[in-house]
Amino acid sequence: MKVNHAGTLSVDYFVSYLNLIMISREVSLKEAVSYMKNEFFKGKTDLYGKVTETHFNQAIQELKQK
Repeated sequence: MKVNHAGTLSVDYFVSYLNLIMISREVSLKEAVSYMKNEFFKGKTDLYGKVTETHFNQAIQELKQK
């Protein structure tokens, strides 16, 4: 997915992205989170700002509850 560096990414964005990774790669949430941290965030979850990092963490919690 293309990322606009000027904006804050939403919780819904990350829920969708994580679901896409889990379905397409047939992996668990834990593995999808690890993949995103390494590939999307390049090892720095605050790469796109603190608000985006918070939204990423909220998306993880949302998916854990499902």
